[in-house]
Amino acid sequence: MKFVTFLENQQEKVGLVWQDAIYDLTKINHNLPTTLIDILADDEFSLLICQQITNEISRGEYKKAIIKEPQILAPIPHPSSFRDAYAFRQHVETSRLNRGLDMIPEFDQFPVFYFSNHQAIQGPGKVYAMEKHFDRMDFELEIAIVIKKEGINIKAENADEYIGGFMVLNDLSARALQMEEMKLNLGPAKGKDFSSMFGPYLVTPNEIENYKVAPKENHIGNCYDLEMTCSVNNVEVSRGNFKDMHWTFAEIIERISYGVKLFPGDIIGSGTVGTGCFLELNGTGKRKDSSYQEQWLQPNDTIEMSVTGLGKLVNSVHLYNQ
Repeated sequence: MKFVTFLENQQEKVGLVWQDAIYDLTKINHNLPTTLIDILADDEFSLLICQQITNEISRGEYKKAIIKEPQILAPIPHPSSFRDAYAFRQHVETSRLNRGLDMIPEFDQFPVFYFSNHQAIQGPGKVYAMEKHFDRMDFELEIAIVIKKEGINIKAENADEYIGGFMVLNDLSARALQMEEMKLNLGPAKGKDFSSMFGPYLVTPNEIENYKVAPKENHIGNCYDLEMTCSVNNVEVSRGNFKDMHWTFAEIIERISYGVKLFPGDIIGSGTVGTGCFLELNGTGKRKDSSYQEQWLQPNDTIEMSVTGLGKLVNSVHLYNQ
Protein backbone atom coordinates (compact mmCIF):
# COMPACT_ATOMS: atom_id res chain seq x y z
CA MET A 1 0.00 0.00 0.00
CA LYS A 2 0.95 3.62 -0.48
CA PHE A 3 -0.09 6.20 2.10
CA VAL A 4 0.08 9.98 2.19
CA THR A 5 -0.66 12.57 4.82
CA PHE A 6 -2.43 15.63 3.44
CA LEU A 7 -3.92 18.86 4.74
CA GLU A 8 -7.59 19.69 4.33
CA ASN A 9 -9.19 22.67 6.07
CA GLN A 10 -6.11 22.91 8.32
CA GLN A 11 -6.63 19.29 9.41
CA GLU A 12 -4.05 16.58 8.78
CA LYS A 13 -5.60 13.48 7.23
CA VAL A 14 -4.38 10.12 5.89
CA GLY A 15 -4.96 9.07 2.32
CA LEU A 16 -4.51 5.85 0.37
CA VAL A 17 -2.89 6.13 -3.05
CA TRP A 18 -4.14 4.11 -5.98
CA GLN A 19 -3.02 4.83 -9.56
CA ASP A 20 -2.06 8.43 -8.74
CA ALA A 21 -5.40 9.16 -7.06
CA ILE A 22 -5.59 9.88 -3.32
CA TYR A 23 -8.53 8.51 -1.33
CA ASP A 24 -9.50 10.14 1.97
CA LEU A 25 -9.65 7.29 4.50
CA THR A 26 -11.93 9.25 6.84
CA LYS A 27 -14.56 9.29 4.11
CA ILE A 28 -14.34 5.51 3.74
CA ASN A 29 -14.02 4.21 7.32
CA HIS A 30 -14.56 6.46 10.34
CA ASN A 31 -13.20 3.81 12.72
CA LEU A 32 -9.63 3.99 11.42
CA PRO A 33 -7.02 5.96 13.36
CA THR A 34 -6.52 9.53 12.16
CA THR A 35 -2.70 9.45 11.89
CA LEU A 36 -0.47 7.24 9.80
CA ILE A 37 1.67 6.39 12.83
CA ASP A 38 -1.37 4.94 14.61
CA ILE A 39 -2.45 3.02 11.50
CA LEU A 40 0.99 1.44 11.15
CA ALA A 41 1.12 0.59 14.85
CA ASP A 42 -2.24 -1.19 14.60
CA ASP A 43 -1.12 -3.60 11.89
CA GLU A 44 -3.33 -6.48 13.09
CA PHE A 45 -6.49 -4.42 12.53
CA SER A 46 -6.10 -1.06 10.79
CA LEU A 47 -3.54 -2.15 8.19
CA LEU A 48 -5.70 -5.15 7.30
CA ILE A 49 -8.70 -2.86 6.84
CA CYS A 50 -6.63 -0.56 4.64
CA GLN A 51 -5.59 -3.54 2.52
CA GLN A 52 -9.25 -4.49 2.13
CA ILE A 53 -10.09 -0.90 1.17
CA THR A 54 -7.28 -0.95 -1.38
CA ASN A 55 -8.73 -4.09 -2.94
CA GLU A 56 -12.15 -2.44 -3.11
CA ILE A 57 -10.67 0.72 -4.66
CA SER A 58 -9.03 -1.45 -7.32
CA ARG A 59 -12.53 -2.68 -8.21
CA GLY A 60 -13.74 0.89 -8.74
CA GLU A 61 -15.31 1.66 -5.36
CA TYR A 62 -15.06 4.84 -3.22
CA LYS A 63 -14.63 7.27 -6.11
CA LYS A 64 -16.41 9.93 -4.06
CA ALA A 65 -13.53 9.75 -1.56
CA ILE A 66 -10.95 10.94 -4.13
CA ILE A 67 -9.32 14.22 -3.08
CA LYS A 68 -8.75 16.83 -5.77
CA GLU A 69 -5.44 18.73 -5.62
CA PRO A 70 -4.57 17.83 -2.01
CA GLN A 71 -1.82 19.63 -0.12
CA ILE A 72 0.63 16.81 0.49
CA LEU A 73 2.69 16.82 3.68
CA ALA A 74 5.45 14.46 4.74
CA PRO A 75 3.94 10.98 5.24
CA ILE A 76 4.97 11.13 8.90
CA PRO A 77 4.86 14.88 9.64
CA HIS A 78 5.42 14.50 13.39
CA PRO A 79 7.80 11.59 14.02
CA SER A 80 8.76 10.72 17.56
CA SER A 81 12.44 10.82 16.56
CA PHE A 82 14.66 11.00 13.49
CA ARG A 83 18.00 9.21 13.27
CA ASP A 84 20.14 9.18 10.15
CA ALA A 85 22.67 6.43 9.44
CA TYR A 86 25.85 6.26 7.34
CA ALA A 87 25.34 2.96 5.57
CA PHE A 88 26.61 3.28 1.96
CA ARG A 89 30.28 2.32 1.71
CA GLN A 90 30.78 4.00 -1.69
CA HIS A 91 29.75 7.39 -0.33
CA VAL A 92 31.90 7.11 2.79
CA GLU A 93 34.95 5.71 0.99
CA THR A 94 34.81 8.20 -1.89
CA SER A 95 34.25 11.17 0.40
CA ARG A 96 37.28 10.20 2.48
CA LEU A 97 39.39 9.59 -0.62
CA ASN A 98 38.48 13.07 -1.85
CA ARG A 99 39.91 14.47 1.39
CA GLY A 100 43.08 12.38 1.10
CA LEU A 101 42.02 9.99 3.86
CA ASP A 102 42.07 6.19 4.04
CA MET A 103 38.83 4.31 4.56
CA ILE A 104 38.04 4.26 8.27
CA PRO A 105 38.13 0.62 9.53
CA GLU A 106 35.39 1.21 12.12
CA PHE A 107 32.89 1.54 9.28
CA ASP A 108 32.95 -2.26 8.90
CA GLN A 109 32.58 -2.91 12.62
CA PHE A 110 29.18 -1.36 13.34
CA PRO A 111 26.60 0.94 11.70
CA VAL A 112 26.80 4.52 12.93
CA PHE A 113 24.05 7.17 13.08
CA TYR A 114 23.27 10.60 14.47
CA PHE A 115 20.10 12.28 15.75
CA SER A 116 18.61 14.95 13.51
CA ASN A 117 15.77 17.41 14.11
CA HIS A 118 12.44 15.56 14.13
CA GLN A 119 10.66 18.94 14.34
CA ALA A 120 11.99 20.11 10.95
CA ILE A 121 10.19 17.57 8.77
CA GLN A 122 8.71 18.62 5.43
CA GLY A 123 7.09 16.95 2.44
CA PRO A 124 7.05 17.89 -1.24
CA GLY A 125 6.99 21.55 -2.24
CA LYS A 126 8.79 24.75 -1.31
CA VAL A 127 11.44 24.77 1.42
CA TYR A 128 12.68 28.00 2.95
CA ALA A 129 16.15 28.43 4.45
CA MET A 130 18.33 31.18 5.86
CA GLU A 131 21.18 32.95 4.08
CA LYS A 132 23.89 30.96 5.88
CA HIS A 133 22.18 27.71 4.87
CA PHE A 134 22.82 28.63 1.24
CA ASP A 135 26.57 28.74 1.85
CA ARG A 136 27.30 25.44 0.06
CA MET A 137 23.77 24.06 0.43
CA ASP A 138 23.59 20.41 -0.52
CA PHE A 139 21.03 17.69 -1.17
CA GLU A 140 21.41 14.14 0.13
CA LEU A 141 19.72 11.28 -1.73
CA GLU A 142 18.52 8.72 0.80
CA ILE A 143 15.79 6.26 1.76
CA ALA A 144 14.11 6.26 5.16
CA ILE A 145 12.10 3.73 7.12
CA VAL A 146 9.39 4.20 9.74
CA ILE A 147 9.22 1.97 12.81
CA LYS A 148 5.74 0.54 13.37
CA LYS A 149 5.99 -1.21 16.74
CA GLU A 150 7.74 -0.78 20.05
CA GLY A 151 10.86 -2.78 20.76
CA ILE A 152 14.19 -2.87 22.56
CA ASN A 153 17.31 -5.01 21.99
CA ILE A 154 15.93 -6.08 18.62
CA LYS A 155 18.02 -8.69 16.81
CA ALA A 156 18.83 -8.11 13.15
CA GLU A 157 17.20 -11.39 12.12
CA ASN A 158 13.87 -10.09 13.48
CA ALA A 159 14.26 -6.38 12.80
CA ASP A 160 12.53 -6.19 9.40
CA GLU A 161 9.27 -7.04 11.21
CA TYR A 162 9.48 -3.61 12.85
CA ILE A 163 9.54 -1.66 9.56
CA GLY A 164 6.20 -0.09 8.71
CA GLY A 165 7.23 1.48 5.43
CA PHE A 166 9.79 3.20 3.22
CA MET A 167 10.06 6.81 2.01
CA VAL A 168 12.31 8.90 -0.22
CA LEU A 169 14.44 11.23 1.90
CA ASN A 170 16.20 14.44 0.89
CA ASP A 171 18.32 15.45 3.87
CA LEU A 172 19.32 19.05 3.17
CA SER A 173 22.74 20.08 4.41
CA ALA A 174 24.41 23.44 4.94
CA ARG A 175 27.99 22.35 4.33
CA ALA A 176 29.77 25.52 5.46
CA LEU A 177 28.02 25.41 8.83
CA GLN A 178 28.52 21.65 9.08
CA MET A 179 32.26 21.76 8.35
CA GLU A 180 32.84 24.54 10.90
CA GLU A 181 31.01 22.85 13.75
CA MET A 182 32.40 19.36 13.12
CA LYS A 183 35.94 20.64 13.62
CA LEU A 184 34.92 20.54 17.29
CA ASN A 185 34.27 16.77 17.00
CA LEU A 186 30.55 17.22 17.65
CA GLY A 187 27.58 17.27 15.36
CA PRO A 188 26.39 17.60 12.70
CA ALA A 189 23.96 20.07 14.24
CA LYS A 190 23.22 23.47 12.64
CA GLY A 191 24.42 22.15 9.31
CA LYS A 192 21.60 19.59 9.34
CA ASP A 193 18.79 20.71 11.63
CA PHE A 194 16.81 23.08 9.39
CA SER A 195 14.97 20.79 6.97
CA SER A 196 14.60 17.13 5.98
CA MET A 197 12.07 16.31 3.28
CA PHE A 198 10.22 12.99 2.96
CA GLY A 199 7.69 11.60 0.55
CA PRO A 200 5.63 11.78 -1.38
CA TYR A 201 4.41 8.41 -0.07
CA LEU A 202 5.04 5.92 2.65
CA VAL A 203 5.22 2.56 0.88
CA THR A 204 4.60 -0.62 2.89
CA PRO A 205 7.17 -3.44 2.56
CA ASN A 206 4.84 -5.74 0.63
CA GLU A 207 4.76 -3.19 -2.21
CA ILE A 208 8.48 -3.69 -2.95
CA GLU A 209 8.68 -7.42 -2.17
CA ASN A 210 9.40 -8.22 -5.83
CA TYR A 211 12.56 -6.07 -5.70
CA LYS A 212 14.12 -8.04 -2.85
CA VAL A 213 17.68 -9.28 -3.36
CA ALA A 214 20.34 -10.83 -1.16
CA PRO A 215 22.21 -8.47 1.19
CA LYS A 216 25.97 -8.03 1.10
CA GLU A 217 28.05 -11.04 2.11
CA ASN A 218 28.03 -11.66 5.88
CA HIS A 219 25.13 -9.25 6.40
CA ILE A 220 21.58 -9.89 7.61
CA GLY A 221 18.25 -8.34 6.62
CA ASN A 222 16.10 -7.43 3.68
CA CYS A 223 17.75 -5.70 0.75
CA TYR A 224 16.04 -4.24 -2.33
CA ASP A 225 17.12 -3.47 -5.89
CA LEU A 226 15.72 0.06 -6.17
CA GLU A 227 17.23 2.61 -8.55
CA MET A 228 17.80 6.00 -6.91
CA THR A 229 18.27 9.23 -8.90
CA CYS A 230 18.42 12.94 -8.22
CA SER A 231 18.04 15.81 -10.68
CA VAL A 232 18.62 19.50 -10.03
CA ASN A 233 16.77 21.85 -12.39
CA ASN A 234 15.97 18.89 -14.66
CA VAL A 235 19.60 17.80 -14.98
CA GLU A 236 20.49 14.43 -13.47
CA VAL A 237 23.34 14.75 -11.01
CA SER A 238 23.14 11.50 -9.02
CA ARG A 239 22.36 7.84 -9.60
CA GLY A 240 22.72 4.92 -7.20
CA ASN A 241 20.90 1.86 -5.90
CA PHE A 242 19.35 0.91 -2.58
CA LYS A 243 20.86 -2.59 -2.83
CA ASP A 244 24.33 -1.08 -2.39
CA MET A 245 23.74 -0.34 1.30
CA HIS A 246 26.61 -1.96 3.19
CA TRP A 247 24.63 -2.11 6.44
CA THR A 248 21.01 -3.23 6.12
CA PHE A 249 18.20 -1.45 7.94
CA ALA A 250 17.81 -4.61 10.03
CA GLU A 251 21.39 -4.29 11.26
CA ILE A 252 20.95 -0.57 11.85
CA ILE A 253 17.83 -1.26 13.93
CA GLU A 254 19.76 -3.79 16.01
CA ARG A 255 22.45 -1.20 16.72
CA ILE A 256 19.99 1.60 17.51
CA SER A 257 17.79 -0.52 19.77
CA TYR A 258 20.65 -1.83 21.91
CA GLY A 259 19.52 -0.81 25.39
CA VAL A 260 17.14 1.76 23.86
CA LYS A 261 13.45 1.44 23.15
CA LEU A 262 12.16 2.23 19.66
CA PHE A 263 8.62 3.53 19.20
CA PRO A 264 6.04 3.63 16.41
CA GLY A 265 6.74 6.69 14.30
CA ASP A 266 10.52 6.72 14.78
CA ILE A 267 12.25 7.51 11.46
CA ILE A 268 15.62 6.09 10.44
CA GLY A 269 17.48 7.30 7.33
CA SER A 270 19.91 5.23 5.28
CA GLY A 271 22.54 7.86 4.82
CA THR A 272 23.65 9.14 1.44
CA VAL A 273 23.85 6.75 -1.50
CA GLY A 274 27.05 6.79 -3.54
CA THR A 275 27.21 9.99 -5.70
CA GLY A 276 24.19 11.18 -3.70
CA CYS A 277 25.33 14.71 -2.80
CA PHE A 278 27.32 17.61 -4.21
CA LEU A 279 29.92 17.31 -1.45
CA GLU A 280 30.99 13.93 -2.83
CA LEU A 281 30.51 14.89 -6.48
CA ASN A 282 32.49 18.12 -6.14
CA GLY A 283 35.28 16.36 -4.27
CA THR A 284 35.58 13.71 -6.96
CA GLY A 285 35.49 16.30 -9.70
CA LYS A 286 38.23 18.42 -8.13
CA ARG A 287 40.40 15.37 -7.37
CA LYS A 288 40.32 14.42 -11.05
CA ASP A 289 40.49 17.95 -12.50
CA SER A 290 41.81 20.94 -10.55
CA SER A 291 39.78 23.30 -12.76
CA TYR A 292 36.48 21.55 -11.92
CA GLN A 293 33.72 24.03 -11.10
CA GLU A 294 31.85 23.17 -7.89
CA GLN A 295 28.07 23.09 -7.88
CA TRP A 296 25.83 23.79 -4.87
CA LEU A 297 22.13 24.38 -4.48
CA GLN A 298 21.06 27.97 -5.17
CA PRO A 299 17.87 29.84 -4.23
CA ASN A 300 14.94 28.77 -6.43
CA ASP A 301 16.60 25.50 -7.50
CA THR A 302 14.33 22.48 -7.92
CA ILE A 303 15.41 19.06 -6.67
CA GLU A 304 13.71 15.89 -7.93
CA MET A 305 14.47 12.57 -6.27
CA SER A 306 13.10 9.33 -7.70
CA VAL A 307 13.32 5.84 -6.24
CA THR A 308 11.89 2.75 -7.91
CA GLY A 309 8.64 1.82 -6.18
CA LEU A 310 8.77 4.76 -3.77
CA GLY A 311 7.85 7.60 -6.10
CA LYS A 312 9.27 11.04 -6.85
CA LEU A 313 9.95 13.70 -4.22
CA VAL A 314 10.06 17.22 -5.68
CA ASN A 315 11.18 20.27 -3.70
CA SER A 316 12.40 23.76 -4.44
CA VAL A 317 14.64 25.75 -2.11
CA HIS A 318 14.10 29.43 -1.38
CA LEU A 319 15.68 32.17 0.70
CA TYR A 320 13.70 32.92 3.83
CA ASN A 321 13.09 36.65 4.24
CA GLN A 322 12.31 37.72 7.78
